[in-house]
Amino acid sequence: MVSAIALRRRTLPGFGLTMGLTLSWLSVIILIPLAGLFLKSLELSPEQFWNILSSRRTLNALRVSFGLAFAAACVNLVMGSIIVWALVRYRFPGRRLFDAIVDVPFALPTAVAGVALTALFAEKGWLGAPLAAAGIKVAFTPVGIFVAMIFIGIPFVVRTVEPVLQDLDPEIEEAAGSLGASRWQTIIRVILPSLGPALLTGLALAFARAVGEYGSVIFIAGNLPNVSEIAPLLIVIRLSEFRYADATAIAVVMLVVSFVIIFAVNRLQRWAQSRIPVR
Repeated sequence: MVSAIALRRRTLPGFGLTMGLTLSWLSVIILIPLAGLFLKSLELSPEQFWNILSSRRTLNALRVSFGLAFAAACVNLVMGSIIVWALVRYRFPGRRLFDAIVDVPFALPTAVAGVALTALFAEKGWLGAPLAAAGIKVAFTPVGIFVAMIFIGIPFVVRTVEPVLQDLDPEIEEAAGSLGASRWQTIIRVILPSLGPALLTGLALAFARAVGEYGSVIFIAGNLPNVSEIAPLLIVIRLSEFRYADATAIAVVMLVVSFVIIFAVNRLQRWAQSRIPVR
């Protein structure tokens, strides 16, 4: 009797060759550079590593990057869900145009996005001027970083949740309503459990994208040490100063923390998916 594994392998001719090419490519592109980063950090003694990370400038840069990235991802989770609901469940004039606009941050070079956001939210910009009149300064502050991270992260939530919502049959909501469920009960008990894994995936992708963002942030951030300086910029500064040990230590911490957060989100995603009843 042919095993299930053998049948699965036969579906793709040349399984050994394709798997070997896949692992080799991933090793060259991802695993080897990451391993080199960790090996470089081993040249530091534990005391040197700790001194680099515990410096006030490094801690503030990490706080700005991770804190604002998480806040931006949470905003994108809420607003992205509303956007994708409108695009999937409603038909209105200009829907295709708005659907295409969602992908603009994907195609737009990050430097161009940074310049455009800076011009828009500067004190004399179209949006910056009325905000400045109200006492809110966006450009060259941490608020500007927050805005840029929202801009580059919103498509990840929308495009992750959209196909799942399209496959969710509206008749399920109608059935819940016919059984006496209110609109909020339908959302909480029917829609959110089905969208939960996709929402968590979109949150993780938006967060990871925002943490590593550089081009669109440095133009609008102001880049003041201990105020609006992001960790990727600090890494570039340390490299330009030939302080490779400092740059490596900061990069390793960002990599480890990002892995831990993404791993935690993936575990939550699997847990949420396991709770979805099989239809």
